[in-house]
Amino acid sequence: MSLREFRGQPVILAFYPADWSPVCGDQMTLYNEVLEEFQAFQAELLGLSVDGAWCHAAYARQNKLHFPLLADFEPKGEVARAYGVYDEKEGTCERALFVIDSDGIIHWSYVSPIGVNPGANGILSALEELKSKNEMAEATK
Repeated sequence: MSLREFRGQPVILAFYPADWSPVCGDQMTLYNEVLEEFQAFQAELLGLSVDGAWCHAAYARQNKLHFPLLADFEPKGEVARAYGVYDEKEGTCERALFVIDSDGIIHWSYVSPIGVNPGANGILSALEELKSKNEMAEATK
């Protein structure tokens, strides 16, 4: 999967350390619950961790997740490294959020303390800001 596939719409990248950990479970469950709010902005949500595809499949099935979980597994952490959120010491992703605009440019980002669920408010605020920016750009055309 590539960000190019999503050009023309916002993308939310939600990096998280690992499937099955308590904070990650709360975070991904919350995003699943507010998925319709993200989709109201035509935003695509993608969860990413260094866990493998089979682990993600079991985790998504168990938690009834309705958005893709991407395996940044091999080469391990390559995508997280590209975004500057790979923890070399732990061998996992940091808990980081990115809102990418329709042109593929990072509009907003946040790195949360590893043990803290960052919630959805920052993402929703960033999407609202992005929508307002786009509406203003359209109005001036």
